[in-house]
Amino acid sequence: QVQVVESGGGLVQAGDSLRLSCAASGRTFSINAMGWFRQAPGKEREFVAAIVWSDNRLYYADSVKGRFTISRDNAKNTVYLQMNSLKPEDTAVYYCANARSICFGYGCYRATEEYDSWGQGTQVTVSS
Repeated sequence: QVQVVESGGGLVQAGDSLRLSCAASGRTFSINAMGWFRQAPGKEREFVAAIVWSDNRLYYADSVKGRFTISRDNAKNTVYLQMNSLKPEDTAVYYCANARSICFGYGCYRATEEYDSWGQGTQVTVSS
């Protein structure tokens, strides 16, 4: 089993930047991809970004493309989400998760069902 813990959330103003971290532990050798999702009040959890362990393929939601960057530190088993030019609509609880499944193609790692272990989430609030 893999455990993931998010950190780095907070309250910022529109246009500011924030970096989230997700530290993985346990059976990290089983990880094929790590992803970030977010969930705003009254809305479903939605995909934000993902990174594939084997070849560093990156996936982004259209709503964050060009503003958010996902990266990883192999030595620390940590994934980061650099969020720039934040908007009030980015306000949500951000979750990190790991996926054991192997997938190729544009639509990979965008569904919650593809992920196995989830963190507790970290709140990001962007004021206007």
